Amino acid sequence: MSKTTKPRVLVTSAAGRTGAAAVRELLSLGFPVRAFVRRDDARAAQLRALGAEVFIGNLFDYRDLQAALTDVQRAYHCPPFAPNLLHGSMLFALAAEEVKLEVVALLSSWNPHRAHPSLTTREHWIANNAYRWMPSVDVVHVNPGLFAFVYLMGLPAIAHFGAFMAPFGEGLNAPPSSEDIGRVAAHVLATPNGHIGRCYRPTSETLIAPQDVAGILSKVLDRKVTYRDVPFSMFAKAAKAQGFPTFEIANMKRYSEELRKGAFAVGAPTDHVERVTGRKPEDFETTARRYIANPGLIAPGLAVGSKLGTIWNLMKMTATRAPNLGRFERDRDYPALVSPLLAHESAEWRASAERRELSLLEDAAHISIVDSKRAV
Repeated sequence: MSKTTKPRVLVTSAAGRTGAAAVRELLSLGFPVRAFVRRDDARAAQLRALGAEVFIGNLFDYRDLQAALTDVQRAYHCPPFAPNLLHGSMLFALAAEEVKLEVVALLSSWNPHRAHPSLTTREHWIANNAYRWMPSVDVVHVNPGLFAFVYLMGLPAIAHFGAFMAPFGEGLNAPPSSEDIGRVAAHVLATPNGHIGRCYRPTSETLIAPQDVAGILSKVLDRKVTYRDVPFSMFAKAAKAQGFPTFEIANMKRYSEELRKGAFAVGAPTDHVERVTGRKPEDFETTARRYIANPGLIAPGLAVGSKLGTIWNLMKMTATRAPNLGRFERDRDYPALVSPLLAHESAEWRASAERRELSLLEDAAHISIVDSKRAV
């Protein structure tokens, strides 16, 4: 098939971590790519320079989705990690069905299930199921666990003082790079046959604990790095002082506890990166070297800075009051469950995770919908 006859692919959140990687991989495979971004900034210019068609729009405006999906056959939808995740996911599903896309690769996460205490994580679970009910559009799930960049959010303190501080206990994880996640999404869209309806959890090849991360960072930075397990309240103060939204901190509280209790080790590592892309996944050292050389890949605007600046930020953290996460959610009328279960506490989730699958509803109605769609 020549380049000009390949299907056009829309990538949402295309300036983000996995979206930008998916754009690059799809372009390298010869696919025409439309990159949906929020603003025409330097990151959009980079995508344009690579050969992508850049679309500036609002993922929460249905009119923009309609325009962006014009003459598009496939899509990678990366829902923004935001309080309105389900709203945006459902808008995109409606638009995808309206134009009768062939297939959508949907980014989710490793831990969604019906009784999770995080509203956002339950919304991932709802979206994962609802996307499978589209009558015309096939779906492939891309559901990574805790990303590699999360371990490097405190890079200034790690680089200047050798202090890797996080509330992760001895939790094991096989952290994938954002780039490997994006490449998996790109390849399932490039050749959807054999991938439809499947769940892919990209991981690295090795389970590592935070203590292992400290050892790897010691090698990368050529200095001693020591892991210090800290209370989540300290982690929350640091995140707030650095300007991270309270919404993200509230979710990280649940995810860090799941990491401590082993949820991200269940069913890991997988061979999904190599199986889908034909290339082995990056190890954490490779990812860390690239991210440390370009901290903007960890978080926009992040820089190692000076030792004096890092000391100032640590003092600022000490003076910062930890956010009241329960009040934050109550003030926004988040629906609370009577008996919520973190991923590792749910027998239903564990059963799916051990099969390296998402926790999904698989009832007779769903089976009949899939069968009828295949018959068309």
